[in-house]
Amino acid sequence: MMLIGRNRAGCKRAGVLLIGLFLCCWCRAVPQKITVGNAKISVTLNTAEATLSVTDKRTGQTWRQKASGQSKVTQSAKTDNGIEITWRSPALDTDIKTSLRLDADKPELTISLSARGKPKWALGFPHPFVTDSGTYLVVPMNEGISYPVDDQTIKPKWLVAYGGHGICMAFWGVTDGERGHMGIIETPDDALIHIQRVDGKLCVAPKWERQKGNFGYTRKLRYVFFDKGGHVAMCKRYRSYVKDKGLLKTLAQKRKENPNVHLLIGAVNVWCWERDALGIVREMKSAGIDRILWSNREGAEVIKAMNEMDGVLTSRYDIYQDLMDPKVVKGQLRHVHPDWTQGGWPEDIMLDGKGDWRKGWRVKGKDGQMYPCGVLCDKQALKYARQRVPEELKTHAYRCRFIDTTTASPWRECYHPDHPMTRSDSRHWKMELLRYMSEDMKLVTGSETGHDAAVPFVHYFEGMLSLGPYRIPDAGRNMREIWDEVPERIAKFQVGHKYRLGLWELVYHDCVVAQWYWGDYNNKLPSIWDKRDLFNILYGTPPMFMFNRKFWNENKDRFAQSYKNVCTVVREVGYAEMTDHRFLTPDRDVQQTKFANGAAVAVNFGDKPYRLPNGQKVKPMGYYVWEKK
Repeated sequence: MMLIGRNRAGCKRAGVLLIGLFLCCWCRAVPQKITVGNAKISVTLNTAEATLSVTDKRTGQTWRQKASGQSKVTQSAKTDNGIEITWRSPALDTDIKTSLRLDADKPELTISLSARGKPKWALGFPHPFVTDSGTYLVVPMNEGISYPVDDQTIKPKWLVAYGGHGICMAFWGVTDGERGHMGIIETPDDALIHIQRVDGKLCVAPKWERQKGNFGYTRKLRYVFFDKGGHVAMCKRYRSYVKDKGLLKTLAQKRKENPNVHLLIGAVNVWCWERDALGIVREMKSAGIDRILWSNREGAEVIKAMNEMDGVLTSRYDIYQDLMDPKVVKGQLRHVHPDWTQGGWPEDIMLDGKGDWRKGWRVKGKDGQMYPCGVLCDKQALKYARQRVPEELKTHAYRCRFIDTTTASPWRECYHPDHPMTRSDSRHWKMELLRYMSEDMKLVTGSETGHDAAVPFVHYFEGMLSLGPYRIPDAGRNMREIWDEVPERIAKFQVGHKYRLGLWELVYHDCVVAQWYWGDYNNKLPSIWDKRDLFNILYGTPPMFMFNRKFWNENKDRFAQSYKNVCTVVREVGYAEMTDHRFLTPDRDVQQTKFANGAAVAVNFGDKPYRLPNGQKVKPMGYYVWEKK
């Protein structure tokens, strides 16, 4: 027995020795910290948590990540211009290979992630950089918004990078107004961002969705660090990035391909369902509203007559997403939308991973219940456009077409065996639909809400100015209802000049015309009509009107004034890049934009007059426009 005891004790001591040797070797194989750098930044990886700290050598500021989940680095190696690591997250049950690369002479760091197999969940990595009091998030949600990191009224949220109701450009940032950093998502088709709180302050972390259950292709993220320039510098860096990717196609270039694009510049988008469309258009022109995008479908003779008027761009609504189960149509619906692709049921509808058909727009039935449409597979949509549009144009000579939902709805996976799609495939076919409209059909083309994947193929977006989460309740259904009372979220965020940023304009103003949403137009809430006009003036974007005959008759002069104030500016800067946006007062009440053609705009959202450096006084809720001499 004593011999057995001694053997057990010896084995225990040997085991401890082996564990110690293993840990010693592991520590030598995976050092606690690895540092690489270039002339602008120094990057340190903490292998214990797989977190990064980045020091900007120009300012001495260090940005530090904080682990938001457990992960263990199992291998690491320093290379000439970066670090190679392999790490594992218990929650994912997958080894993730990560490559960190520094640009040779820029303050930029790229991260590539690859893995095999089927992770259990989406991958959240890298960890978020913590933020400091006094800084704000830069988020390209529709037109753009800033979130002060200390603002406790901002709720955490997820925003997809693969659809208009998320981030419409594949980046985010943090800045104090000068210094900061941004993340550019170079593989956005299956990516999203998580706005969350760390140590009580807002920050952002990327997350990578699986591709049909697999990790799939290599995911890429680029961090850029700034010593000055704030959100403007971020937008200009992103503009350079998308130019290299071929997404930057200007309205001037598009006008060469289709001269009717010029009719869009400085045109008010009008949604009106009155029968006397020609009469209203004539009255508008008599009131000085001389450039009009008439968006409602009309008869062939009306379209012909409008086309013969100077300054009128004829358009109509169209959609290639929704179709309804014929059984529901027969049993519950009083009518079928004329643009539903009913011929696609059930062969061309989209199926999810469980084999169920994806649900779309809901319609109230005769029994009061809401019935969902199916979603047409994006891969199948183009054939319906080819059947519909050329035939219609033979009799109805529209010059423009608005394609609903295409850029608003997310890229979706389809599991139908006859037309399967990844999200990347979905994006491709959505863009092919828009390309067909603009290039093959030679139509000025718009889509809903907006996403920069479509910039080469469209001319305008309805909804870009209207931040999705802060629109009027049920804006997509009760479009024509005029509201007297302004909901809190509209006043605070939708027209909240202390939060909003013109990020889209800083990147794409000269490429795509941005408009309000058709349930959130300039005259929707008359008490904030003036403020909406000021945003249009500041950003150089046209207004949107929606009205019936009665409202038009009662407000002709107000409509004309809105058009004159806004569209005079838009006509001046419509083809120009926005080069700068800044706050002229600490409270953000007075803001200024500049454009590449030398024009500049100052807007005073406050209640006190403001004197510009040139001596010009800008009155409360007023504006001033000048040109560089």
